[in-house]
Amino acid sequence: MIYVHIPFCKQACHYCDFHFSTSLQYKSEMINAIRREIELRAAYLEDKKVESIYFGGGTPSLLEAEEIARIIDTIAMHFDIVNQAEITLEANPDDLNAAKVNSLRNTAINRFSIGIQSFFEEDLKWMNRAHNQQEALASIMRVQDAGFENITCDLIYGYPLLTDEKWRHNMQQLIDFEIPHISSYSMTVENKTALDHFIKKGLSPAIDSDQAADQMSLLIHTLKAAGYEQYEISNFAKNGRYARHNTNYWKGKHYLGIGPSAHSFNGTSRAWNVSNNAKYMTSINSNQLPLEIEELSTLDQINESIMTSLRTMWGLDLIALESKFGQSVKNRVLKDAEPFLAEKNLVLEENKLRLTDPGKLMADHIMSELFIIED
Repeated sequence: MIYVHIPFCKQACHYCDFHFSTSLQYKSEMINAIRREIELRAAYLEDKKVESIYFGGGTPSLLEAEEIARIIDTIAMHFDIVNQAEITLEANPDDLNAAKVNSLRNTAINRFSIGIQSFFEEDLKWMNRAHNQQEALASIMRVQDAGFENITCDLIYGYPLLTDEKWRHNMQQLIDFEIPHISSYSMTVENKTALDHFIKKGLSPAIDSDQAADQMSLLIHTLKAAGYEQYEISNFAKNGRYARHNTNYWKGKHYLGIGPSAHSFNGTSRAWNVSNNAKYMTSINSNQLPLEIEELSTLDQINESIMTSLRTMWGLDLIALESKFGQSVKNRVLKDAEPFLAEKNLVLEENKLRLTDPGKLMADHIMSELFIIED
């Protein structure tokens, strides 16, 4: 699978710490550099078959359809894109006007990830989102009317303006639109973001962890009642419409990240590109890869397996863990899991450890307790 990071946005959301620039001055040069990096890294994935391509960012929907098509064509020149590959475009609602949606029908894009976040005007302004309430509604209808059925929408919960009543309304809107896939994340305060500054200066209330936990419970209950399957902590799908790209990530499949700040993983190491547009383009134009590499120790690989697999409904496969890392590792994980099994925050079924719904509310804590740290 291949991830392409498009490092441009119209404006900065107050909570966002992803890498991007609000200047589109060098958009053409960046696209050329991205295409060149694809060529330079054509040998990174051992399996040249690509089941999914994901355009993230940033705001990939700022690109023209022709620019997106050129990037996909470059990937196709160096990799084998399988038939009916999942090709996702992250999009802001304000970009999805009629002309843009129609032009995208002429590309290989077959899945949209629409960043709704909220259907309330005051919430969108508080987040400093580029779209408004009407654009949030219209974007979904336009994409559906254009014949795109594979859609996921993002919602955020756990922030001061979001009452439980508003939260129910946001979820119900997506249910009523029959969106097949919903991703939902708790608001987090990242260092050096505008939200972090506002909270430290007393200009915004701090995030309430109890509110976030209650709204996560409401999320799980509401979407399950509406026929969605929580196949990963933050992701819900109807009728088995799991995101192929992210599912493979959680199952430990290898991936190649293209573009500034993009991360890659090949099973034994992680690599990430420089988070600076100018440095990235200068390096690529000199045929140098602007990346750092971290070799993963055996413990790193074990803990990575624990973290990614426990987030999913498939859970941590203890047989696979033993086969790869030895019986002592499996026994250690089982021993550390005992208190969580006793408290019914974990269940053990068919040699797989899975989080229960109460366990999902404390997932980070459970995973950290199962991590193996050198004595």
